[in-house]
Amino acid sequence: MRRRVGRPAKPVLSREAIARAALALIDDAGAEGFSMAALAERLGVRPSSLYNHVSGKDDILAAVREIVSDAIDASMFAVLPWDEALVRWAHGYRDAFAAHPPAISLLATLPITGALRTLRMYEEVVGGLRRGGWPEAMVIPVMVAVESFILGSALDLVAPPDMFDAGPLAAQVPVFAATVRARDDAATTSGRPPADLSFEVGLAAIVEGLRRTLAAMG
Repeated sequence: MRRRVGRPAKPVLSREAIARAALALIDDAGAEGFSMAALAERLGVRPSSLYNHVSGKDDILAAVREIVSDAIDASMFAVLPWDEALVRWAHGYRDAFAAHPPAISLLATLPITGALRTLRMYEEVVGGLRRGGWPEAMVIPVMVAVESFILGSALDLVAPPDMFDAGPLAAQVPVFAATVRARDDAATTSGRPPADLSFEVGLAAIVEGLRRTLAAMG
């Protein structure tokens, strides 16, 4: 009997395909809308079918983390001074998570176990910091300090543009209202979103502070 040619009756599953569907579900439904049942429905399979390819929800989220971190380039840590590399890495990191803001709350508090590609990215980062002279015990605190700022900045990038608009209460907070207008005018002049201005100011301050901290360590 000849085998039928054409698309399979059911979608072909793999860990990567499941993870990509999970990320799309998180983007569409938010962290609270993610579940094994909802994911199976999106893929058109029974929930039990997922377990032939993943061990459970945490394994799927580890794979989701890998997909997001695939967009974060850390190769510059091998060729640039640690501070220049950190700035470039921060920009790429923010862009990667700004593309999937609902994933931040899920991934920021989940252990990194199982996300090998993400771990390899971190390996490049910490290697660059070590070669830059940071003491071993300080490498992770430095990376996490910058990472925490990046994740907050990623959320700021997708926040409503009028988040700081005082509206009818502006007359009661005139200094605040004036500074928001000045910020908006500066953003318009530069042709960049206000969140970019905040990100650049914060990142420059953090990196300069880290330079001084390392120099003080001798």
